[in-house]
Amino acid sequence: MDIVTRTLPASFAKKRLVLPLSWEDGNLEIVCYDPEDRELQQDVERACQARTFISVAPRRDIERIISEFFDFKQSIAAAENVLKIPTADISNLEQYVRLAAPDLASSDKYIQKAVDHLFQYALDQRASDIHIEPKRTQSWIRLRIDGILHTIYRLPRVVHEPICTRIKTMSRLDIAEKRRPQDGRLKVAWKEDEAEVRISTIPVAFGEKLVLRLQSADILFSDLNKLGFSDRDFQIYKKLIKSRHGIVLVTGPTGSGKSTTLYSTLRHLSSPDFNIITVEDPIEMVCEEFNQIAVQPHIEVTFASILRNILRQDPDIVMIGEIRDRETARYAIQAALTGHLVFSTLHTNDAVSAITRLKDLGLDSYLIASTLVGIVAQRLVRMVCKSCGKPVTIPADQLRAFGYQTSEPAQAKKGIGCTCCRNTGYWGRIGIYEVLSASDKIKEMIHFEESEEAIKKQAFKDGMMTLKHDALRKLLAGITTMEEIIGVTSS
Repeated sequence: MDIVTRTLPASFAKKRLVLPLSWEDGNLEIVCYDPEDRELQQDVERACQARTFISVAPRRDIERIISEFFDFKQSIAAAENVLKIPTADISNLEQYVRLAAPDLASSDKYIQKAVDHLFQYALDQRASDIHIEPKRTQSWIRLRIDGILHTIYRLPRVVHEPICTRIKTMSRLDIAEKRRPQDGRLKVAWKEDEAEVRISTIPVAFGEKLVLRLQSADILFSDLNKLGFSDRDFQIYKKLIKSRHGIVLVTGPTGSGKSTTLYSTLRHLSSPDFNIITVEDPIEMVCEEFNQIAVQPHIEVTFASILRNILRQDPDIVMIGEIRDRETARYAIQAALTGHLVFSTLHTNDAVSAITRLKDLGLDSYLIASTLVGIVAQRLVRMVCKSCGKPVTIPADQLRAFGYQTSEPAQAKKGIGCTCCRNTGYWGRIGIYEVLSASDKIKEMIHFEESEEAIKKQAFKDGMMTLKHDALRKLLAGITTMEEIIGVTSS
């Protein structure tokens, strides 16, 4: 799409929100959001000396493409022109940088602009991660959007290290250290959005790879009623978190939204009447309403060592980022036994298997039974794009295969792909949940070490909805697709 940057000046395109699409035989096709803007058409014809034809696209799509092609790519191109040397001479870019320090300094403003535009673009696109990956002759920039990686640009190889150096400088990492992994963090703001950024560097075959995790406060501190709980599960969960003491567990694989659920819960409970302490590795989002403690294993500040001393801080609510070992589990149970409400996470496939996991960590069944308040298992599913979602029919045999007993097909929705959703058919994600409330009967069964299957049957009698049932409910409501719920619930 070189025509985008060659045909019209960046200032004109940004001011008038117009993009050239094609130019052939003196005819120029342009795209804008207002097809009635005849003055714009005349101005473009005067500027380009061509006959113009208008196509229409949503305003936000035009803004996105302008940002991608004019801001980021022009900054990269300018930096490349300053730094450009033959590819064969870049076997050791660190050495080159030392030899060409004046040239590198003159490119700093372009590198800074490129990094700034990269952050702005990632926030605009709702990206959760930015990957900057060195390859043999170029570098890839990829964004993870709604759980899926999208390649947005391939950098000239010569620009890779200056960009990495700029990001490492911003996050106060050692720019000379390229042989060992490093971790850092910074905060970025764009328009009304603000995000904590966690940076991870690691050496790979062709240089240093960076992954930047973007944590937006708007997402991490979502309203509880917007996370995706069904009405019934939401009422049960609110009852669980209002307990005065005990332990509430949130389970699921990495990237299933556990941190969002916990942070949103703590924000919901936050009050001047409560002392809330969190123990995290690392701190996902700094929030002045909580007293947050970061695990630092290199100085022997671990989950267990913090929990040994945390009860002297007079907490009402304690959030432990993850129960990973027997000692951490023991201190979490101790805190719950001594009158504190404890929240934590585990990596299990469903709610009931979290009980088995606690036993595997060495906890006695009677301690689990006496402290457990409830367990929430969760996953994230992508939602059908509202701009391109169309009705579809789900055959009865597919529904039955998924556990829904019916002889009739059902109506759902599926996105056909558009510019809003990058032709994926999905826009945004929502949680699916399995909420187990530890009733007296379930506690009795845990105490007498009954099987997972028996406890699960009792939970069903108590009204628990499984992950599959909640996913199916969202499918029939037109929120997600059959392919998506099969993918996330297959385990």
